[in-house]
Amino acid sequence: MDRTLPKKKWNSKRITLVAGVLGILALISASYYFTSGNSQLNVDAERITISEVKEDAFREFIPINGTVLPITSIFLDASVGGRVEEKFVEDGAHLKKGDPIMRLSNTDLELSLVSQETQVYNNLTQMQIAQTSAQQASIATRNQMADVENALKEAERVYNLNKYLYEKKAIGSQEYQKAVNEFNYQKERLTLTRENVLQDSIRSKQSLEQSKQVYGSTMSALELMRQKVGDLILRAPVDGQLTSFDAEIGQNKTPGERLGQIDVLTGFKVRADIDEHYISRIYPDLEGEFTFAGKSYRLVIKKVYTQVTNGRFQVDMEFVNEVPDGIRRGQTLQIRLALSDETKAVLLAKGGFYQQTGGNWVFKVSEDGNTAYRVDVQLGRQNPDYYEVISGLQPGDKVVTSSYETYDRVQELNIK
Repeated sequence: MDRTLPKKKWNSKRITLVAGVLGILALISASYYFTSGNSQLNVDAERITISEVKEDAFREFIPINGTVLPITSIFLDASVGGRVEEKFVEDGAHLKKGDPIMRLSNTDLELSLVSQETQVYNNLTQMQIAQTSAQQASIATRNQMADVENALKEAERVYNLNKYLYEKKAIGSQEYQKAVNEFNYQKERLTLTRENVLQDSIRSKQSLEQSKQVYGSTMSALELMRQKVGDLILRAPVDGQLTSFDAEIGQNKTPGERLGQIDVLTGFKVRADIDEHYISRIYPDLEGEFTFAGKSYRLVIKKVYTQVTNGRFQVDMEFVNEVPDGIRRGQTLQIRLALSDETKAVLLAKGGFYQQTGGNWVFKVSEDGNTAYRVDVQLGRQNPDYYEVISGLQPGDKVVTSSYETYDRVQELNIK
């Protein structure tokens, strides 16, 4: 016969329901606990960093890397194109001004030089012919002038004589009038001859000047052509070291192509890259310092390149007072670039806490050192070692400066 079974009080459905309710209550309790402002966390003293706030000299500076470069570099570009026929030196050679570096060949340029020289010689011949013609014309006009002047004198003599005879009734009026006409004719002829001689002289002078100008122009063109042919031999423009020299026998070089550079070794400068965030605060005469071989040296900014590339811009710096012995081109220097003058300030050591708080609050350690609690602070300028404290802390206060990564909702730390 059938038997009635007793009903179970805790079946699986009821257990699941009760567990869900308890879980919700636990979450509510935890949420209340962590947001009520009274949450605490035990931390091991060995796992945190505690720094003391102090008042000391402060100078805002940023670390930058600089590369040592020659004080002056002169680029070597091909002024004329051609084929590399000969190399006199190799990259890295120390050169004196005028030393040959390499030789190019350019047949078209050399033929143009020959053609230009021929033209100059032709113009020179034409100028000499013009000078000879001018001299001959001058002689001819002077002879003509002498003849005319002599004819005038003779006409004047006959006129005076006939005038005297006419007045004495020794000759008739017809003969006298003939003498008058001849005399007037010779006077007019002399005037015209003088004008003609003057015009011929002007024309000869102008022709000679034009010939000289043409000759001078072709000579200038010849000198330029000779200079271009001379540039087929690349020479050092100054004393220095040849660097970045790129040329091999048989290569063709085009006009304007970069062939290398001459580094003037009379001094050095430092070129540094700086984050564009600081571009408004960087200007000439800012100072920086670096350590080399255990000794501190100073630098000063001389030039700022305002063009930004990949988020960075460049500055050129020169050494102040002395250049370190043994420094070489291409060395990298770690420079501390000062952005302000040295002043007294309340300082807090840098640490990982800033990543979570943004400098708005810190955990300040109690006087007994057993706890640390949140306090609001205001931080100002900074350098790689310290933050400047504007408010919220005093010299002698101790602060947890290590990372706060797990302390977001914690109000108090119990230091064990």
